[in-house]
Amino acid sequence: MKVLTLSLTLALGFQPMPATSPSAADTTTIRVVTTPPIEGGNRHCVSNRPPLAASPLIKLPIGSITPRGWLRGQLERMRDGFVGHLPEVSKFCRDDSGWLTGKGVGWEEVPYWLKGFGDLGCVLKDQRVIDEARRWLDAAIKTQQADGWFGPPPNRESLDLWPNMIMLFALQSFHEATGDERVIPLMTKYFRFLYELPPERLLADNWGEGEYKATWWQDVRSADLIESIYWLHNRMGGAATAAEGRSRSETAPTDWLLELAKRLFERSAPWKERIVGTHGVNICMGFRQPGVFWQQAHDKSLLDAVERNYRTVMDEYGQQPGGMFAADENFRPGKTDPRYAAETCSMVEFMYSDESLLKISGAPRYADRCEEIAFNSLPASMTPDLKGLHYLTAANQVVLDLLDHCYENQGTMTAYDPWRYRCCQHNVAFGWPYYAEHLWLATQGNGLAAVMYAPCEVTAKVADGTRVTITEETDYPFGEQVAFKISCENPAAFPLMLRIPNWCRGARISINGQPQSADLVPGHYAVIERTWKSTDTITLELPMQIELRQWSDKASRSVSIYRGPLAYSLRIGERWEKIGGKAPWFGYEVFPTTPWNYGLIVDPKNPDATIQVDRRQPVSDQPFTPDDAPITLKAKARRVPEWKLEQNDVAELPKSPIASDAAREEVTLVPMGCARLRISAFPWLTP
Repeated sequence: MKVLTLSLTLALGFQPMPATSPSAADTTTIRVVTTPPIEGGNRHCVSNRPPLAASPLIKLPIGSITPRGWLRGQLERMRDGFVGHLPEVSKFCRDDSGWLTGKGVGWEEVPYWLKGFGDLGCVLKDQRVIDEARRWLDAAIKTQQADGWFGPPPNRESLDLWPNMIMLFALQSFHEATGDERVIPLMTKYFRFLYELPPERLLADNWGEGEYKATWWQDVRSADLIESIYWLHNRMGGAATAAEGRSRSETAPTDWLLELAKRLFERSAPWKERIVGTHGVNICMGFRQPGVFWQQAHDKSLLDAVERNYRTVMDEYGQQPGGMFAADENFRPGKTDPRYAAETCSMVEFMYSDESLLKISGAPRYADRCEEIAFNSLPASMTPDLKGLHYLTAANQVVLDLLDHCYENQGTMTAYDPWRYRCCQHNVAFGWPYYAEHLWLATQGNGLAAVMYAPCEVTAKVADGTRVTITEETDYPFGEQVAFKISCENPAAFPLMLRIPNWCRGARISINGQPQSADLVPGHYAVIERTWKSTDTITLELPMQIELRQWSDKASRSVSIYRGPLAYSLRIGERWEKIGGKAPWFGYEVFPTTPWNYGLIVDPKNPDATIQVDRRQPVSDQPFTPDDAPITLKAKARRVPEWKLEQNDVAELPKSPIASDAAREEVTLVPMGCARLRISAFPWLTP
């Protein structure tokens, strides 16, 4: 019979309480911590090396995580949809691109696409995609000039660093996946070129009389470039390259690289002081910049600035479900209602900033935020077959057509189309692949952490080099249980961390069928330490309660319904009409066939009294449609006749609580990500 020892600590550190029984050969210790440890090292994955701050969470090599179930369904639809075939539909991804020829014009579109397309091939292990990505990346490498610059010549003439910033991410993934020996020399020469530039030419002349004055993409989005510098710094040493399966005779000097990062931080947009500009995508990318540089500066005020930036925007413009904020290109004073939308580019960039900050800080809130966008906002940005997308997605959005709406930009913004949306069409490519790559991360102490949940399998080296495979079976985010099965070459002692979402109360863990008595605190990690053996199993229960969230006056005190990580939307009948294109790349308008202007009848103190789970069904490989929604809710509601269409869109919300003499009805709510036509922030009436 096994002797089980369990101890629990709720603290910033990892000092356990005394065990409840004498230790034995098969001892399990569970600790609850706010952030992962930064001591212990990881000999198997490349992480920050001094003087950068130690990495609490570390990205695993590409290909370590194999997605399954619904997540694989999204990735395979990307491969078979417009992302996997952009050279067929995008004029920017053709053979006359300067990224292929080294002579013509080429800006952000090809790098945007390759940043996701190459990773998509590696995550799916799809040889067609890998070969096509390699063709483009081989050509990009060949564009490097003797002085270190690479990329299309027109970008060199203007010293526009922005397209190269994106291409560096694609090349970094290429190197991680293949070990291609050309990437590190290319990056070294390119960064040396930047280092040798006169300071006034680095990021252009964006300062005057001590005040920041320019808003070039390159200086607003410099966090990407600083991250690439750190990526190279971490691979210039013997220990780092050995972790990637290579060796070096000595550590290469990198002081000049860190000096370049410092210059970039000092000359780029001052995110450490304030939100810079109103552009939604810039904010989603730039708000994390102080946190990126914190790794070098070791100044806590920089991490504080990240959260201040986030709250500054979200408290004003993020009063809506789905994790995004109202910036239909730019945020606009007074335009805070949930009918105002977010770009698809903003979604995937916001997700990546969360993924980056999760690794930098270890704070689990970034995983919560990333999941909210991935489950509730991103799916509706594309058609269910992922063969078309639109520019703007809102929490309240009941007509998707070719006409002008209430947004800043005029023209078609909401109809689905694989042809017409320039930046988002290419940039959306990395949303799901990067998400899949960040489900599991390595930890200090040669362990592993499940930081975001989805059906998958991870294989990695742990402990002293033992290879372990963990199979994760779950219906999450629709289901409440996550099951892990461990298979390893030999028994291995290593820490295994599980994130407890901030929304979850009453989480429970069982190991090999035995319930554990740990008090799993929301917004923390459970760290399980034991000698793991093949056939060990863990079951994580994440109870999901129906929750009512009330928004501020910025959204007319409306309410949204959540269950676990999912927000819920009114189920609206959809009529899809083709608007051109040729098979298989058609565009569509979508119109409602059922009423949408409902107010919910709710008791804010007891939402379960008026809202109940209605239906559960198996999770398909494409659960993000109204018909395939794995779970639906039933709610009581009344029509609100004065709430109508305005500017071809849903009018702003009436301020709650409201009154209505309309008949009481029962309505169906589906997960927000299933609803292309959606009302997700509701006016409400008391019972």
